[in-house]
Amino acid sequence: MIEISVVTPVLNEEETILKFIEKLNLTLLNLNKNYEIIFVLDPCSDKTEDLILNEAKKNKNIKLITLSRKFGQPAATLAGLGFAKGEYVVVIDADLQDPPELIKDLYEKIKSGYDVIYAEREKRHGESIIKKIISSIGYKVINYFSEVNIPTNVGDFRIMNKKIVREILNLNESHGFLRGLVSFVGFKQSSIKYIRDERYAGKTKYNRFIGSLKIGLNGLFGFTSRPLQFVSLLGIFFSIFSFVFGGWYFLQKILGFDLTPGLSTTVITITFFSGIQLIALGIIGEYIGRIYDEVKKRPKYIIDKTFNINEDNQE
Repeated sequence: MIEISVVTPVLNEEETILKFIEKLNLTLLNLNKNYEIIFVLDPCSDKTEDLILNEAKKNKNIKLITLSRKFGQPAATLAGLGFAKGEYVVVIDADLQDPPELIKDLYEKIKSGYDVIYAEREKRHGESIIKKIISSIGYKVINYFSEVNIPTNVGDFRIMNKKIVREILNLNESHGFLRGLVSFVGFKQSSIKYIRDERYAGKTKYNRFIGSLKIGLNGLFGFTSRPLQFVSLLGIFFSIFSFVFGGWYFLQKILGFDLTPGLSTTVITITFFSGIQLIALGIIGEYIGRIYDEVKKRPKYIIDKTFNINEDNQE
């Protein structure tokens, strides 16, 4: 029986992957538990796949899933969770910003009676101040609107028991915002704080801005309908404002004076309300797009090939 499964989504990490495997293997061997390491690759343009394959041929605990095209990090993670057989499942990136050595502490704490232990970033090295500020604001906005509490300063790095993984897979959602899904299913959760290091080598190959934006929007629109309620309230507010504004113009006509003359007032007013309308349409569009994705019922990912994996035993 496998005690610990480690799921790692990967895209073009040839500079870090061997060091990551070395550190991860050492950590898991020191735990003295049966384990498996599942790498899920969005198709790589470098030697990452070959390097993992070479290691997998030497170590049957290392398994590889290659997707048919780039489906993105969330989909790759869900693919790995679907094949994980362990009683406990760890999700960790391969860039060594999240230290594999912390898995020992995560495992020991979850064994004390928890269902999820997530790694909370106490400090984040190698990230710009602007990114930290945007991330902090983003989580505050998400938690303000969201109906579930999503921990701040937390990525996907965590350990979950098999029950949690099963519940996440049963949700069967097209947009796999893992940290939101884990918060949604609930149960007993806690955290361990750690200092996040800089990347071991190279740069992230997932699009940092677009990827972060997609994840943020999934967190905002995937767990609440409050933005729609906010748009409704905004519409009511500006309807009242327009009524008052019209009354103000009417009053000027009656009294025979003109305090807000000129085309500029009209242009500013039209531009402002046009902006509000476009924002409202954008919010509605985000929900409609997600409804469209869900009703199509397309697979979240398509597997091209596997190594060391028996697909018949997929969860």
